[in-house]
Amino acid sequence: MARPSEFVTHLLDLLHPLGDITARGMFGGWGIYCGGKMFALVAFETFFVKVDDTTRPEFAALGLAPFTYEASGGKRAVVAYHTVPTEALDSSPLLCQWAEKGIAAAQRAATTKKPRNKK
Repeated sequence: MARPSEFVTHLLDLLHPLGDITARGMFGGWGIYCGGKMFALVAFETFFVKVDDTTRPEFAALGLAPFTYEASGGKRAVVAYHTVPTEALDSSPLLCQWAEKGIAAAQRAATTKKPRNKK
């Protein structure tokens, strides 16, 4: 398994006060998890936090960019993850505040998901 980059390790150190925060490699980036739920991702050395209808307006009002990628057919796909303010990347208390928004969004998403049908 690939080792986290210095940036991912730095983020995990800053997020340590939140408890058991882990990183798992995925698609050339990293999923960041709390309690088994993915609440953030790192792609291209950029930290993105999960958003939902409750938190998206706050991120948008600050001009925090969503994570996008090129989908099939050359279209841009937008995912429910946004960047955090740059100053949060050097402040554990500030980064934890933004991460808590992502953790809450991940928890809300988990409670609204429909159970999978077993075949």
